[in-house]
Amino acid sequence: MDLADLRAEADRLIFPRFAEPEAWQLGTTLVALAEGLPVVIDIRTPDRTLFHAALPGSSADNDRWARRKSATALLMHKASLLVGTELRAKGDTLASRGLSEVDYAEHGGAVPVRVAGVGVVACATVSGLPQLEDHALVIRAMTQLLEQFPANRQPC
Repeated sequence: MDLADLRAEADRLIFPRFAEPEAWQLGTTLVALAEGLPVVIDIRTPDRTLFHAALPGSSADNDRWARRKSATALLMHKASLLVGTELRAKGDTLASRGLSEVDYAEHGGAVPVRVAGVGVVACATVSGLPQLEDHALVIRAMTQLLEQFPANRQPC
């Protein structure tokens, strides 16, 4: 994916609302879409976990990657894949911005959850597949959840 595609994706993934019920729905959708893939699924706000699943075959390393990718997406308010793509295009790194690789990662798989009129309220992350596949799985689940909201619904 190129920068334009990633930015367009972010522009269309805006929810009318997002709280615990929507986090549960998104998480269970991700579990269903993963169909036995060895992934960790994590949905969190900046200060708490709303949904977490470690599917068979995943490892503690996937948990660490999910935490680091989520931290990047929540800090930058951008998908971790977009952050990494932008940095590579500039020949830049997170480290050059003072961000430790222990706490942050610019690999794909973490996508911020934006609410209309509010901004970023959470982050949905998948870890365990190649980064483009992690990202695509989150996008697919978010798109499915968005399709369940009535088109004329106003933000809460």
